[in-house]
Formats: sequence, structure tokens, C-alpha cells
Amino acid sequence: MPLTSAGMNLKPLIPSRTLQRLMLVALLCAPPLAAAWSDHALGTWQALAALPAIAGAPPVTVESLDTFLAAEDQGLQALLEQEEQWARRNVPVYPPRPDALQFKAGGPPATRRQRFVAALRINPDCQLPLFLQTRPGTQLPAGSSLPWTQVTTLRHETTARDTQYLRLHEGDRAAVLEVVASASDEPDYGMDIGLWGDNGTPEGRSYGFGTQPFGDPALEISTQAPFHMGFFHESWIIYKAAGFLRRTYPEYRIHLYRSLAAYALKTGHPYWGWRFAGWALHYVQDLTQPYHADVLPGVSTARMLGVNALDMAGLHGPKDRAIRLVSNRHLALENYQYHRMRDAYLHKNPIDALLRAARDTSADAAQAPWSDASPRQVVSQQAYDWADRTDRMLEHALPAKYISDPAYVFEQTEPAIDLFAVLQRAPQNRQDDMTQLVSALMQHFGTQSRVFMASLLKP
Repeated sequence: MPLTSAGMNLKPLIPSRTLQRLMLVALLCAPPLAAAWSDHALGTWQALAALPAIAGAPPVTVESLDTFLAAEDQGLQALLEQEEQWARRNVPVYPPRPDALQFKAGGPPATRRQRFVAALRINPDCQLPLFLQTRPGTQLPAGSSLPWTQVTTLRHETTARDTQYLRLHEGDRAAVLEVVASASDEPDYGMDIGLWGDNGTPEGRSYGFGTQPFGDPALEISTQAPFHMGFFHESWIIYKAAGFLRRTYPEYRIHLYRSLAAYALKTGHPYWGWRFAGWALHYVQDLTQPYHADVLPGVSTARMLGVNALDMAGLHGPKDRAIRLVSNRHLALENYQYHRMRDAYLHKNPIDALLRAARDTSADAAQAPWSDASPRQVVSQQAYDWADRTDRMLEHALPAKYISDPAYVFEQTEPAIDLFAVLQRAPQNRQDDMTQLVSALMQHFGTQSRVFMASLLKP
């Protein structure tokens, strides 16, 4: 007898079109939550500072992408074809790369970068400049900063950016930790924007990914969501009715960029080896975010059905409320994490609980070595297991205004909201509860980051 997690026999009560409508409405009407952790570098600096082979590695020579591609033309053709075949065999519901996008050696040098970008199926407007992200509070020499507009393809910023970027030049020397940490935030700069067939872009029409499975295809940042989320552990009934939720592709990105990293390190291009590693690491870290592993944390399958029944009857309030509250909690978690970690850097406070948690190696030894199955079976499973708990703890720790009032739209009602500052005025028990929750999640972030990076350090 098929059961939901609530133990109810719902099979005869669930027309698949009804549940599909519920999930479509929920995902299309919800705000475009495509970023998991706000500013990955803040956590990566800490996580990898605890990995001596990265933190203590000698600096590497900075190399332009064009130099790397020119030197490895032949090898990259073979590697990228191997990657395509791996994805077709191993990534469920994988949209095959069109043969016309195959990277071929010996083509015109003037189009080599363009052809490489097309073979990766990333946004062709990515400039991929040479840069390092600097830690909050860093003072850059005059004329050395790189404008945000040269780092990202995004046309609309949804939040104020205080991040600074140091311009690099070919031949400079850069610390491995800084290269990886900077690159770990880079996929959020527009690499996965506008790639679907209904996004109204030339690349969307040529890349072969099909129509966007969820999110609003007209909203810029929303279009990256299916590459940065992994809904691998929902109940069978959800997948039966809403098969589009299977179309999430962080596994594809992780394996592709990890393979490029290993290849570049092996062939004597350490700068690009570690930069590709940072790109792969981004998606690993995204999967540690509970709201990227569970469609609607805190909302059971049975409750979804009840809400949808009311919506079908014309009572839309319960559905709208459920979507708004989950959205607000997702954003509230990220807002608190970002502002607290940034504050710790600005005040040079390395013993802040979140920074310490990202460096905490106590759980590392219990983790199995990284494998192709790790993103699905380990990283996202852990996040999924924490999803409902995270939702409950946020409800307990944060003021109700921000996470339990459907009239409040997080980061729109108060665009400059800083939940870390807000919570510092709250009762101590609420502050402690929030510290406990986000510290646990940042420990997951750190542990999974180190397990992944260790896989690239083996001979």
C-alpha cells in the first residue's frame, strides 16, 4: 500500500494533474531563489583554511583562459567528449549536448574560447576575467580593483554588493586558497543564466537543455535554479505527478568542472586547475543548503494536497501563504549567514561560531571519500534530512515578522534588512538557537567542501 510520510493512503485521492498543478503553481509563483549560500567565498576561505594541502600550497602562476585553451586544444577535445558520454550514462534525465557544440581541436584560434564556452553550455557573455575576490575590510591599492560589471553577466542586481575584486594579470602569482575561494562564488555571476529554450536567448535555443523545468523563465536569476538545486529525495508521489522536478543538474556541473580541474592540474596549468575546482565546489556547497534539496521544507505531502484542494475550490490564501513563508525562510537563512560572516571578517573575529564551524574538521574522518555518487547520496541527502528541522528552528529562533507573516516579502518589504543585526537585539536564547542551527549547516558546508577538494589532491 503506497504511503506518504504522514502514513496516509493517498493513492486514490491524488489525480496526478492536481498534484502537478500544485507543484507547478508553487514553483512558478515562488520568488526566484537560485542562490544557496550568499557569497560562497566567505565560507570557502574558512573551510579550506583547515585543509593544509590547500592553505599551505605554494602560489600558482596566473594564466589566461586563452593561453590554457591554446596549449590544451587536443586534450580538451578528448576530455569534453568523455564528459559528455559520462553525463549521458550517469545523469538521470540528462539533456544531451547537441553534436554541433562538440569542442574540436584545430579550429580557428579566434573562436577557440567561444567554442569552449559553447561546449560547456554556459552563458556566452561570461567574460571570465583574471581576478581574486578580497575579504571584507580589505583595502585595495588605487587602480587595482575590478568593477563588478566586469565579473558578472547579470543585468539586474537584487542586493547591494559590497564585495571587492582584485584585478589580476597573466604572470601574476596567486595563493591557491584565494583562487579556489574566489572561483567558488563565480557560478552565481551568471554562468547558468538564460540557458533554457524558453529564456529568449540564442544560447537557450542552441544548447539543447529544453524548456526551463521550474521557476519563471522571464526572470533573469531564476533561470539558473535547476543547475544549482538537487531535488533527489522527494516522495515517489511527487515525482509521479511532477516529473519535471527530476530535471536538476548540479551533478552534471560538478563532474564536468572536477574533470577539467583534474586535467588542468595534471597537464601543468595549476591556476585553471584550482579555478575549475572552485567552480565545481560551488555546486557541492549549494547542495548543502536544505532549501536547495527539498522543494518545500516544512510542508508535508499531505499538507500540499490539502492546500491545493482549497486552491482548486477558489480559496487561494493557504497556498499563497505556504509559498511565501517557505520563500521568506529560505532568504532569511541566507541573509543571516551572509551578514554574520561578513561582520566577523570586518571585525577580524576568527572565533565567530559560523567561521569556526566552517573550519571544524571533527566530522571529516567519518565521511566516505568523494565519488560520483556523493552529490546525490551524501551531500544533498544530508541537506534534505535537515530541511524540516531547519524550517522548524528558523520558526522558533527568528521574529515572526520575517518568517511567519505572509504579508512580509523578505528583502522587498525591507530591502536593506540585516537579520544578524536584528537578532542581536533579540533574547539570548533566540540568538543561541540561530547560532546553533547555522553553525551546524556551516559545518556541513565545510566538511563536504574538504571531502570534495581532497579528491583532487590524491596523486
